[in-house]
Amino acid sequence: MEASDLDDVLSAVRDFVRKEVVPLEEQIDAEDAIPERVIATCKEMGLYGFAIPEQYGGLGLSLTEEARLAFELGWTTPALRSLFGTNNGIAGQVLLVGGTEDQKADWLPRLASGEVTASFGLTEADAGSDPSGLATSARRDGTDWILNGTKRFITNAPVADVIMVFARSNPEAAGNRGISTFLVPAGTPGLSIGPKDHKMGQFGAWTADVYLDDVRVPAAALVGGEDGVDRGFQIAARCLAHGRGHIAALCVGMAGRLVHESVEFAKTREQGGRPIASFQLVQGLIADSVTDHLAGHALVLEMARAYDAGTDTVQGPSAAKYFASEMVGRVADRAVQVHGGSGYMRGVAVERFYRDARLFRIYEGTSQIQQVIIARQALGPAARG
Repeated sequence: MEASDLDDVLSAVRDFVRKEVVPLEEQIDAEDAIPERVIATCKEMGLYGFAIPEQYGGLGLSLTEEARLAFELGWTTPALRSLFGTNNGIAGQVLLVGGTEDQKADWLPRLASGEVTASFGLTEADAGSDPSGLATSARRDGTDWILNGTKRFITNAPVADVIMVFARSNPEAAGNRGISTFLVPAGTPGLSIGPKDHKMGQFGAWTADVYLDDVRVPAAALVGGEDGVDRGFQIAARCLAHGRGHIAALCVGMAGRLVHESVEFAKTREQGGRPIASFQLVQGLIADSVTDHLAGHALVLEMARAYDAGTDTVQGPSAAKYFASEMVGRVADRAVQVHGGSGYMRGVAVERFYRDARLFRIYEGTSQIQQVIIARQALGPAARG
């Protein structure tokens, strides 16, 4: 995208987030829902397709451009980004990475417009960051496939129009092998969705279990066609690497908001007849958070540059996601501390962000999984003994 066009997009998103969404944050948290008018605006602005190529109706942002967009989206409740995150991220990327041309032409324009909302159906009770325990099965029946299993914590499942389901297509294959990916539209017989999960934070972003009971899908539903058989793990790994870069940028954006809230509160809150900003121990908390935010910002942009250049598509995204998700947790904790008792009260932004931030260290690969990926990339075969 041309630099001037990107600047226009970022400016429009910044105004939308700060003027229209921020005032609704308490309502979204209390009602566990994003207002329909906000959803409509997101579609009009092209946010459902920011990472989808222009040929399919999206904005076609590179990861560097996407990171700058995520910095803006991170300023408010992460439930906003969750609306369209899977369309652009781990679900949409399944098609971009592994789909046939017919599958891309059929689904990507609808994902980009927001006509269709997609979910990424990988996680199970015993298979999350490590899919080797994946139990959902896929067996051939003529030219069709029959899917059985249960998925857990699936983002947007209650409103999804299609779910990218990862299933074990070769029960004889060990570990991460023998997994394929299937496009399962909502309403397919045998597909059902559980009640919305009641989470610690990120209210307004819905997750739920997905049940597959003898779900029959045609051969055309296999992502990648026959070439996609048993390639599900490779597809998932590439999608998750892109998603980790995006989540890292989102965490940096949230850290920026938390620094802002901390600074403004410290300037106006008084103790002993003077603002707490004059106390050096408070200044130390602020300084640490500013430094963390700046470090995360620089790391994410460097990671995205290398990813776009193709020089580092594995270790960099993991390192950025690991650092930024841990970093925003530290910044949120300090923000609550600066606010004192007020920071522990519902209705105060930093209390809500404190709850919201905790999830980033878990999903799209826990911090511990990122450590393993980073170390194995650095150590090579020696890391495996």
